[in-house]
Amino acid sequence: MHPSTVPAPAQDEYLLSLENVSKFFGNVVALNGVTLRLRRGEVHCLLGDNGAGKSTLIKTLAGVHQPSKGEYSVDGKPVHFRSPKEALDLGIATVYQDLALVPLMSVARNFFLGREPMRRLFGLLPVMDIPTAASVAKQKLADMGIVVRDPSQPIGNMSGGEKQCLAIARAIHFGARVLILDEPTAALGVKQSANVLKLIRTARDRGISIVFITHNANHAYPVGDSFTLLNRGRSLGTFTKETITKGELLDLMAGGEEMQQLVAELEGVAA
Repeated sequence: MHPSTVPAPAQDEYLLSLENVSKFFGNVVALNGVTLRLRRGEVHCLLGDNGAGKSTLIKTLAGVHQPSKGEYSVDGKPVHFRSPKEALDLGIATVYQDLALVPLMSVARNFFLGREPMRRLFGLLPVMDIPTAASVAKQKLADMGIVVRDPSQPIGNMSGGEKQCLAIARAIHFGARVLILDEPTAALGVKQSANVLKLIRTARDRGISIVFITHNANHAYPVGDSFTLLNRGRSLGTFTKETITKGELLDLMAGGEEMQQLVAELEGVAA
């Protein structure tokens, strides 16, 4: 089947949407008229090579950048985030490649980093409730299929894949409705990547909507429900799994700008 762009669904189908968004840094055009729509309970894969505009789009979704043009909506209502905290308050959580973890701290401490459960020592002095943190972290990770025998171990002892899984599980525990995952499999081996992809499916099955940013179509296609391709700040189109094969997705990524004309032609055929 030839790929074709996704028709605009009814507004209430979106949890989050960027409509014709552009972002300028002086004379540099980082995003140019990009539209991205995320349905509830969907894995939407954002694909593109280095310099495609993925990082700028991530930061726009996360509230780090504000669009220069276009509209950003959540639950069908326009939003104008002034900080990542405002996005997080609406349940939009971003897991960046660096994960924002502290290697020398324990698994439990990293799970609650900045939001630690507290108790009062001698009824007066507030201190972290370490047993509660360890118990909750262990259980919540187990709920996501991650077995941690000792939550007091330094997180530096965990594999890259386990750290990714912890960061994702932490975001879900603290109320994320939308997970923006920045290249979560980029530095992982085959087995670790498979574990992260499995966790993405688990999160989707729990009702979490996911924007999965990657340059690897082989990782995106098995878990993705829809796919948006970026090239030099422009969208090459958005496709569902029913309208594009993995081979066609790889061809579009390899072709870049030269494929835009082909996309337009295929859309004409599909229409």
